Amino acid sequence: MKKKILVVLGGKSKERKVSLNSGKACYTAIKRLGYNVKMFDTASKYLNEIDKSEVDIIFNALHGKDGEDGVAQSYFEYLKIPYTHSGVISSINAMDKGISKEIFKKNKILSPNYILLSKNEYQEILIASLIKRYKLTFPIVVKPTNEGSSIGVKMCKNIKSLKIEVKKLFKNYKDLILEKYIPGQEVQVAVMNGKALGAIELKPTRGFYDYKAKYYKSAKTIHIMPADISISNYKKILKIAEKVHKLFKCRGVTRSDFKLYKNKFYLFEINTQPGMTNLSLVPEIAKFKGLSFKRLVNEILLDASINK
Repeated sequence: MKKKILVVLGGKSKERKVSLNSGKACYTAIKRLGYNVKMFDTASKYLNEIDKSEVDIIFNALHGKDGEDGVAQSYFEYLKIPYTHSGVISSINAMDKGISKEIFKKNKILSPNYILLSKNEYQEILIASLIKRYKLTFPIVVKPTNEGSSIGVKMCKNIKSLKIEVKKLFKNYKDLILEKYIPGQEVQVAVMNGKALGAIELKPTRGFYDYKAKYYKSAKTIHIMPADISISNYKKILKIAEKVHKLFKCRGVTRSDFKLYKNKFYLFEINTQPGMTNLSLVPEIAKFKGLSFKRLVNEILLDASINK
């Protein structure tokens, strides 16, 4: 009997559009694989409305808030339905940039210097002395601690623009992270079931690799696969990505985002629900390794489980 797969997608996060594209692409691939497949949009239905008797596996195609921060995963665990990608704790830790940074630091993984800002404790007059104390120099990148897809990411070249952007972001977010801007090569690594698939380099034609550079063809971001770095650096970055995947106890597919500057790799974050659209990096890396989109989706499905 054919297994019944439920692709959970959409949702109400700021990444809804990306999630719909990811989910629909995966739905098509699952259908072609010969499974019985349905879609479930969490924007119109609650996760506890999923009928257990009608589902063998949940393919989690949600992105952003409530989709990759442990919330959806908690529901899947409660329903006791095997689901794809990482579990509750891994998802919480990877989505929260503050927690991630602590894990990187504790495990001697190089990441840009940073400051955490809380809306409740923020005082505009103290920000300059805070920057000085933490040895941050401009340009400084400011972003929400719990968003993905570069949503809300702003680059500030001076204290005036930083104060303006912080004020704007605090209208929608409670916690922000200030990070030293690192120039250099943008390199991202896909890891599947603990093993690195490869590293891709991105050359944005825009100021930096923001939301438009990621998801709009018109942004004309150049993709270089494999990344144009030395063989020893290529091996090194794959090892770091595998180490991080293991450290966070991730499952299925992850994507780690790095910058290579002055022969050092700086890790920014690990994504437990990487995009699966036709412009997404994980499918592109997998394709280079000889893994078709259909096979990639099937590999993710085969790793579905609970209690993770």
